[in-house]
Amino acid sequence: MPEGKQPQIALLVRIKSKLPREELVKRYKERMPNFRALPGLVQKYYVEDPATGDVCGLYLWDSQESLDAYLKSDLRKTIGAAYEAVEPPRAEKFNVIDILRE
Repeated sequence: MPEGKQPQIALLVRIKSKLPREELVKRYKERMPNFRALPGLVQKYYVEDPATGDVCGLYLWDSQESLDAYLKSDLRKTIGAAYEAVEPPRAEKFNVIDILRE
């Protein structure tokens, strides 16, 4: 994690897509610079749920304000289209109560 930034909020976004894995990887790699530039985004993990086949973004935010700014952004609005989601992306928000490593 970047020094001095501890996550306060975790956001898990699930997407159902019929794109092949290689195309999904290509698309998220193309979009990575946009996410690196987001203020307050401490880390993002690209993960998949083997039980459902959902592809997911696990975001760690430094504050609710940073998350709110992202949720209003054009970048967030493009997620479903970018991965050709077959249904609207689903998001779950969690408050980070503690961390294992500094």
